[in-house]
Amino acid sequence: MTAKSRNRILKSVLKGVSRSFYLTLRVLPKNLREPIGLAYLLARAADTIADRKHSGLRGSRLEGLLTLRAQVAGSADLAILQELAAKSVDTLSSPKDRALFSSLVESFSMLESMNPFDRGQVRWVVGTLTEGMEMDLSVFQGQDARHLTAFATAADLDRYAYLVAGCVGEFWTNVTAAHEPSLSHWDTAEMSSKGVRFGKGLQLTNVLRDIPGDLRMGRCYLPADELAASGLTPEDLLDQSNEELARQVLVPWVQTALGHFEAAEEYLLAIPRRSVRLRLACLWPLLLGLATLARLASSNNWLDRDAEIKVSRRLVYRMMLKSLFFVRSDRLLRRWIGRLRRQVESAT
Repeated sequence: MTAKSRNRILKSVLKGVSRSFYLTLRVLPKNLREPIGLAYLLARAADTIADRKHSGLRGSRLEGLLTLRAQVAGSADLAILQELAAKSVDTLSSPKDRALFSSLVESFSMLESMNPFDRGQVRWVVGTLTEGMEMDLSVFQGQDARHLTAFATAADLDRYAYLVAGCVGEFWTNVTAAHEPSLSHWDTAEMSSKGVRFGKGLQLTNVLRDIPGDLRMGRCYLPADELAASGLTPEDLLDQSNEELARQVLVPWVQTALGHFEAAEEYLLAIPRRSVRLRLACLWPLLLGLATLARLASSNNWLDRDAEIKVSRRLVYRMMLKSLFFVRSDRLLRRWIGRLRRQVESAT
């Protein structure tokens, strides 16, 4: 595979399907960009297959997802990849998604050319992520509020958060520790555990933020048993007048996410101060996650489908600029992160 092809995939193709992650990838040390960038692209392809609501029956999406997983797990078959790519794009696909699937064969070529450790890590994390996507398709079989389904228990939500995000923290730890001499002192098992919680915190924040939209797609990630204990059904969450009752379930999950972010702060500060690029790549999602959680906690419109809870692009860019001056100082980072954490605490 040529250097030009690698460059195109890890720059233009990846930038097309994720501007925010692309910024994180570009700030990483160069030797980490290929395994982490490729893992993202393969996971993005899997997610696009699993989310093709316009492509037909749920079964066809699950079949495509399982086909991709099988290709990732072992030596890929060129004919199967070409067929999968052709089936995964249609007239409703965006040009960026078409570019992603047009590069699928080259992406697998890049995977095969990696050293055995990186290849094994990419295969493992993408396989695990697809388990989370399979869980989504298996539990939530409807596509609108008329077929609303909820996770049964907190264990289901915790398991889901691990499969679709927590495992990324584990993968990230393994790959960065293997490539970065500055992390040679790390206890990889301990740091992987914190990395898992980092990913779970980010995913729980997304789940809580997206409740109104997910409900209307037939998905309630809040556990049915916890809703029932508060006198609610998943369908009751479609009615904004039930917000106060719903907060009895929502607030403890905000606090759970906040606890995960405390582990994320420990993870960040365990990275040596001289490893600026690696620190920034962890700092940005941590700050964005906490800022989003703070806005969510202080909102009185969690169930309002028209009340978009997000951090503005302008604030994101200001945060990134400020981080360049703070990244080497543990004291300043603790103060900044602590201020965001207290905003969440005061609202719950």
